[in-house]
Amino acid sequence: MSSCLGLYVQDNLIKYAKVTKERESIKVDAFGIKFYDDINEAIGQIISETKSQKIPVSINLSGEEYNYFYLFSLLSKNDIKKSVDIEFESYCTDRGYNKNSLETRYSIVPFLDDNQKIKVINISDKKTEINKRLQELEGNNVTNITPLPMAIANILDSKEKENVVIINMEEETTLTTIIDQKIYSVDKLKVGINDILNNISKKENSYSKAYEICKNTTIYTMDATDMQNDDGEYLKDIMPVLYKIVDEAREIITTSSQKIHKIYITGTASVINNIDLYFQEYFGDCKCEILRPYFIDENVKVNIKDYIEVNSAIALAMQGQGHGIRNINFKDSQVSGKMPAWMNKEIGKKKSSDTPKDKKSLKDLLNKEIKINFGNMKGSLDSVEKWLTRFSIYLLTFIIIYGSFSLVITNVTNGKTKDVEEVQKSTNEQIELVKQDTEKIENKTNQYNDLLEGIKEYKNLNSENRKVKNSIPNFLTSLMYSLPKGVSIKSVTNTTGYTIRIVAQAKLYSQLAYLIASIKTTGMLSNVTSSSGVKNGDNVTVVIEGSLFPQ
Repeated sequence: MSSCLGLYVQDNLIKYAKVTKERESIKVDAFGIKFYDDINEAIGQIISETKSQKIPVSINLSGEEYNYFYLFSLLSKNDIKKSVDIEFESYCTDRGYNKNSLETRYSIVPFLDDNQKIKVINISDKKTEINKRLQELEGNNVTNITPLPMAIANILDSKEKENVVIINMEEETTLTTIIDQKIYSVDKLKVGINDILNNISKKENSYSKAYEICKNTTIYTMDATDMQNDDGEYLKDIMPVLYKIVDEAREIITTSSQKIHKIYITGTASVINNIDLYFQEYFGDCKCEILRPYFIDENVKVNIKDYIEVNSAIALAMQGQGHGIRNINFKDSQVSGKMPAWMNKEIGKKKSSDTPKDKKSLKDLLNKEIKINFGNMKGSLDSVEKWLTRFSIYLLTFIIIYGSFSLVITNVTNGKTKDVEEVQKSTNEQIELVKQDTEKIENKTNQYNDLLEGIKEYKNLNSENRKVKNSIPNFLTSLMYSLPKGVSIKSVTNTTGYTIRIVAQAKLYSQLAYLIASIKTTGMLSNVTSSSGVKNGDNVTVVIEGSLFPQ
């Protein structure tokens, strides 16, 4: 049995979860949220309350950046590491970063657009930020510092061949794309839950109260008829931020090269009631649901929303217990050399050719005795005859050797010439096929370009329509909460383009003037103009016109 305390730290609050693993069973022993002014004191209280003095602690990284490099898949482990270092150094040089001030880790996945390449997810963070995290937990057993977007997948029971996106709306909003059970990319958005909490806390002078207001707020969908509730005054702080998040997320998901089957929503913003229904309206056929830790039983006695509230801390605790990608721990002194399982296969190995069998050497052939019959010569040979006999033997031996070499060289040359002719013929045939393929590709490219132009025109038109469609409900919501007492709206019309025409009525012109000023100062409309008030009985009527978007 092993336990780990997961801490997700952001401005003003800490989410914590103590997770215990026994064989295949996982359970959460303690969890909660603590708001703080002094972070060291708050962490000390959490460790004391959860009795985690002697167990490992896993915490999130802060402010990390993600880059992507694409390398050839046949590179060795050492070559991949060298190539990543070179790519990152070039990245730092282009942006004027000091490479030595940054700590990096990376993860490798297949590049789905080209099976000859791999995709490297490179994660970097300032060493000062990592040291700051360690100082906050000084004296405790910190074993893991991990980027949350890479750890959040630990609580998801992902399935083979299923593509999902986890939208985690914490201090900053991140999109973790998981393709066939592998984390394929991480995108960071410009907006997060802090934009909501900070605005509300300024009004309530309490960050914890702002959090509770979000938790108790219900947002309404397009189909809702009743737009009034006890927390309606805070919707104007919540809805614009949620709309920015969903708009940026939709842009990323709809342009993905892989079809996304499901979207999971988690993080602090997931405590807002009906947020899954709100997201569903914008993503159509792609199912949206709240992310629930896969090992939590729906029939558990504790409210399931309380677990979901600390999803980030649970995911970090599981990372500290060995779940997820192991070599992205920024607490380790160096990146683990272990490669992903899908890369542990032999690539391009070939058996060496057999050694040819020994053949008789030419020397043995030359050492054969050569017998030459000069006829029936009687008597002994004189010195001249002996010399001529030896010379004839040497000459004959030379001719045999030379003839043998010439024959071998000629055969080899003829064989190589034939091979070259065959290769040349095959090459010419392939060149001709390439020319034909090139012509086909050029024709297809022209067709695709025409199609892309059509799609682009349709997309621009569709985007413009969505822009107007989504802006009108937001405008009406803002107008409703800005309406002064005693003022009634007789009509709201969209005359031409983005122009909105409002006919308002009140007993006092000052009430109408307040409405006009409110529309201008809040930025609900731009280029606002208004007519002179027309007195009709006891009421004054005024016409207000403006544009939904700046001109």
